[in-house]
Amino acid sequence: MDKFVVRGGNPLLGTIKVSGAKNSALPCMAAAILTEDELVLENIPQVRDIETERKLLSAMGAEVDLGYGRAQHRTRIKCAILSDPVAKYEIVKTMRASSLVLGPLIARTGIARVAMPGGCAIGGRPIDLHIKGLEAMGATVTQDHGYLEARSPNNGSSRLKGAHIVFDKITVTGTEDLLMAAVLAEGETVFENCAREPEVTDLATLLTAMGAKIKGAGTSTIHVHGVAQLHGARHRINPDRIEAGTFLLAGAITGGDLSVEGCNPAHLGALLAKLESCGVKIEVGKDSIRVRSDGALKAANISTEEYPGFPTDMQAQFMALATQAEGTTTVTENIFENRFMHVQELNRMGANITVEGRTATVRGRSKLESAAVMCSDLRASASLVLAALVADGETILDRVYHLDRGYEHFEEKLRNVGAQIRRMGNVFTKK
Repeated sequence: MDKFVVRGGNPLLGTIKVSGAKNSALPCMAAAILTEDELVLENIPQVRDIETERKLLSAMGAEVDLGYGRAQHRTRIKCAILSDPVAKYEIVKTMRASSLVLGPLIARTGIARVAMPGGCAIGGRPIDLHIKGLEAMGATVTQDHGYLEARSPNNGSSRLKGAHIVFDKITVTGTEDLLMAAVLAEGETVFENCAREPEVTDLATLLTAMGAKIKGAGTSTIHVHGVAQLHGARHRINPDRIEAGTFLLAGAITGGDLSVEGCNPAHLGALLAKLESCGVKIEVGKDSIRVRSDGALKAANISTEEYPGFPTDMQAQFMALATQAEGTTTVTENIFENRFMHVQELNRMGANITVEGRTATVRGRSKLESAAVMCSDLRASASLVLAALVADGETILDRVYHLDRGYEHFEEKLRNVGAQIRRMGNVFTKK
C-alpha cells in the first residue's frame, strides 16, 4: 500500500486548480444507463471511484472511454446494449455509490441486481429509502446473499409508475437514484424532502439535457414527468466543492496565501462563513477564492447539516484546523454516526480532542508532532494531511488509497504550492 510522507512547517503559497466533483461525476456516469445513445461527460476527475464505476459499467456491457492526453478529463459512455445488468460485489465493494445504478437499471431494463454498497466505514448509509421509493413506483425488491434484486411491474415487462414519494430523511444518493428511476416512469412523480446538494442539481441538469422533464431540482420538492426515452448529451461536471474546501483549509492552517481556482464559491457559503469566524481573510472571485492567514486562528463551533449547512465531508478537515485555533471548538456530527475515526490519529500527533456521542471537543493551539498514522476513510485522510502540514518533523500516513478514491493528484497539487509531501510504496511489503 502507498503511503504519504509529509514534513510540516511550510506555508502554502500560490494557486491550486480544483478538479471535477467525484460526487457529481458518479451519478452522471450512472445516468448513461438510461439511454442507448452516447453520453459525453467533461471535467471528470481521475480518481479511483471513477475507475471503479468505469469497470462497473463495462461489466454490464457498456462502452466506456475515459479519454487520454488532452482529453483525459472527458469520458464517453454508450450503453447501447446492457448484456448483464448486475452490479457485482467484486467491483463495487470499495465504492459507496454502487446503489446509484439501481434506479437507472430498473428504469431502462426492468430488472436490476446490485450488490449492497461498500466504501468508507463512516457509518450506515441505509438503502431502505431507495427501496421504499422504488416500491412506491411499482417495483418488487428482494434481498438475497448480499444483493438487491429489483423488478418493475409485471415481472419486469412494464415501466415504473409515477408516485408521490416523501423521503423519511434527506438522502443525496436516494434522491439521485430515484430521480433517475422517475425520468422513464409513466406519469408524474413528486419527491418531497429532497436533498438540495449541488450534486443533485448537476445530475438534474444532465438529465434535462438528455430529454427528461424535471422541475424543482435544488429545492426540497422535485416534480418529474416521465418520458418514454432519453437521448445522448454532452455535459460538464461541477467543480468539486469538497476538494476546494480542503485546500482552503490547508491554506488557512499553514498560515499561507493560497488561491483556489476553478471552483464555485456559491457552493461553499457555510465553510467560508466559518473561516471568516476563525480570523481567515477571504477574497471571493467569480470562480476563485483566496485565503490568507497569519496563523492566529480563533475557535469557531460547527454542526454538520445537509446542504446548504456545513458539510459532513468537511468536518474532519475543519477539526484539523481547530487543533491550531485559540480556544475550544465543539464539532457536532449530525449526518453519520461513526465519523470521528480521525480523532484518535489526530490525538496521536498531539491534538487534545475528546468525543462524547456525536460531539467532539477540540482544545486548540496544540503543538502537533510527527507520528505514524492510519487513514480510515476518504475525508479523514485529508484531515491527517492537513495536520501533518503543521506538525514538527516527518509524518507518515498509511492507507492513502482511501484518499485516492476522491482527490485527484492530491500530493502533486500541494507540492506545487510549497508543501513537503511525497508518496512512497509500502517498504514493509515483501514480494
